Amino acid sequence: MADKSLVSLRDARERTIAILSDLFAKDDLDLDDFEKRVSLVHRAGNVAEVDQVIADLSVSGSDVKRQPAAALVPVSSVRPTETIVAVMGGTSRTGPWTAPRHLRVAVFMGGTQLDFREARLAPGVTEVSIFAFMGGAQIIVPPELSVETHGIAIMGGFEHLDRQPPQLDPDRPVLRVHGFAMMGGVAIETRLAGEDEREAQRRRKRERKALRRRNDR
Repeated sequence: MADKSLVSLRDARERTIAILSDLFAKDDLDLDDFEKRVSLVHRAGNVAEVDQVIADLSVSGSDVKRQPAAALVPVSSVRPTETIVAVMGGTSRTGPWTAPRHLRVAVFMGGTQLDFREARLAPGVTEVSIFAFMGGAQIIVPPELSVETHGIAIMGGFEHLDRQPPQLDPDRPVLRVHGFAMMGGVAIETRLAGEDEREAQRRRKRERKALRRRNDR
């Protein structure tokens, strides 16, 4: 069981992420600022550091809906390994699904989507290893999920995201993504619950327009 200080830190993280998610949903925070602040919350080592993330914002968490924590399942009920292969086609894991301890993904001239917003994970590290050749993998994560990514790309791209806490919470999951992409890419995107691809695209389009207006001033 986690000690009291870790429980307090967990509560502060969840409360602050709920506030940031509410502001993001209302377009009071743009995507870059939202993701930057969420990452700082996850990497904070104490409650004071968490509170500092929103110290410059005039907000109150009293009427903000708490974001649901990732759905947890016992370690004994998840598969140790699972493999997904996409060859000149596509695969996906969306909605409520149970992630294995180690998910291996191989993409050849195709694509795969892994949506972790409703996924059930075991406490501790869930590992995703990806090999993409002339194809791509899209990973969608909720803001409350701790994530660490690292990979190598040749003539392609591998997005990196570092929001793993300095001290792992034994009662919370961490998603660790790594791999290799050649003439392909691995993209990782934070989305709120219920936000579909069209809504995410509209949000990004609004943010690009707002950025152009600021640059034109």
